[in-house]
Amino acid sequence: MYNHMVAQEAEHPMLTDDEVNRIFRALADATRRDIVRRTLAAPANVSALAGDYEMSFAAVQKHVRVLEEAGLVRKTRNGRERVVSGSPETLSLVQRMLDEYARIWRGRISRLDSLFEEEGTTVDEDETPSDRQGRPTRPQGFPR
Repeated sequence: MYNHMVAQEAEHPMLTDDEVNRIFRALADATRRDIVRRTLAAPANVSALAGDYEMSFAAVQKHVRVLEEAGLVRKTRNGRERVVSGSPETLSLVQRMLDEYARIWRGRISRLDSLFEEEGTTVDEDETPSDRQGRPTRPQGFPR
């Protein structure tokens, strides 16, 4: 018997809570985000990366280590050099997770829109708050 759930999970692996925490902790730092951006565009050795930041080589190495532990970059040995490459696979998993959150919120907004329509409640752009007194309205800035 073929298990579609197992096959789907193998095709689209999910991130664990620990992995998500490591990824977002790593991306919380502007220098690390820049390193990810740069290494996705083109692999670079740690020395080249370090040359663009006003911090020590060791500090950049620590940033790279945090990114590597989060799965956002990979470090490979090329002779005596350590070459850092971005990991688009991990970012793809993060994007899939964020897309799921966006889908959930779009569904909630759609349900709220339906509720407003059922109630016959709309927001007239020319109305003032006193014109709407006692009548429920869609919050200001809420998409239609």
